[in-house]
Amino acid sequence: MTHNLVYSRSPWTVFLLFLRLGLTSFGGPTAHLSYFYDEFVTRRRWLTSQNYVDLVALCQFLPGPASSQVGMAIGLFQSGYTGALAAWLGFTLPSAFVLILFALGLSYYEAEISMNVLHALRIAAVAIVAQAVWTMFRKLYVNIRWAILVTSTTCFIFYVPSALGQASIIIIAALIGLFIFNPSQKTVAETLPLSISVRAASLWLALFLALLIVLPLLATTLSNQSLSVAAAFYRTGALVFGGGHVILPLLQTEVVSSGWVSNELFLTGYGATQAVPGPLFTFAAFLGAVINQGPSGWPGGMLCLLAIFAPSFLLILGALPFWEILRRNMRIQAAFLGINAAVVGLLLAAFYQPVWISTIHNLQDLALAFFALSALVYWRLPAWLLVVGSGTIGWLFDVIL
Repeated sequence: MTHNLVYSRSPWTVFLLFLRLGLTSFGGPTAHLSYFYDEFVTRRRWLTSQNYVDLVALCQFLPGPASSQVGMAIGLFQSGYTGALAAWLGFTLPSAFVLILFALGLSYYEAEISMNVLHALRIAAVAIVAQAVWTMFRKLYVNIRWAILVTSTTCFIFYVPSALGQASIIIIAALIGLFIFNPSQKTVAETLPLSISVRAASLWLALFLALLIVLPLLATTLSNQSLSVAAAFYRTGALVFGGGHVILPLLQTEVVSSGWVSNELFLTGYGATQAVPGPLFTFAAFLGAVINQGPSGWPGGMLCLLAIFAPSFLLILGALPFWEILRRNMRIQAAFLGINAAVVGLLLAAFYQPVWISTIHNLQDLALAFFALSALVYWRLPAWLLVVGSGTIGWLFDVIL
């Protein structure tokens, strides 16, 4: 299926929008999906709510960082391959550059990160995620059975809080949806504006598998340190399901157990990654900058960054056309209603743990979160302005107290 599309946005427009998100999107992958929903579904109407949740469901199935893959797909829909690249560059480079600079400066100064500023940013994320989860629930609500499935998903994740648990409950919810939902014609999602043929998608998937096999073989055959590093980070990006914090044990195995990076440096970089906006996968840029195997500094940081994100790029290009074919089937639509419920349930579970649990510790935190939510809902304050304002308040606490 090939579409002759006149793309509605220039890559430059896509880049600038995602650059703003890359500079302000604190709070981790759950918050990122909330930011995207607010920006591209609610405000700009680039996607319908159902299309967006279907896209999130696909990215939850794929290895890699779901929020970054959703961003790549949105850029692809608006401006083709260059739009997908522009979306990734805008969303990823700000935090990657900061982390590389931090890595290079470690030998010259000891970084001091204000805990009040970080905590204020997390409280802003609590408000943003809460608003997004409620908005998604309200717009996607089908019937009481759908709501029960949302609640059941949330409870399941509390007991099985793992990437395998997430993948399992999405599959289970899809199977339940086949039997309990009867979608009408109007529930069938609009066609995604794809310009990728099934043949091209097959080639992207073949390239994904080829690199997974060939890179380590080349690294071993040529005894090339740069190829060894690239193979390790590509393998991590290709095999990690769940994204976010799930990547940490895999990266630790690749770079700490091998002696490429000390455990102390690894944990220092992880702490710094929590202080910057954008995807957690940019942790790879820090590791590449301090690694003692192959290139380091800026070349090493960019090599590891590209290697860990390459599988995500190839998978989203390869999977979308097949996803589009499947989602047009009415029984598949019934399954999607179940998947949609599971996605909302997953976001609700993630909102409670870790977003709420790790942030709201006392009545003062609760009051500030409620104030931030009021600013979003009643004053219609933009999310990025709330983030900037919250960080400023945290800084003032440092100055005053």
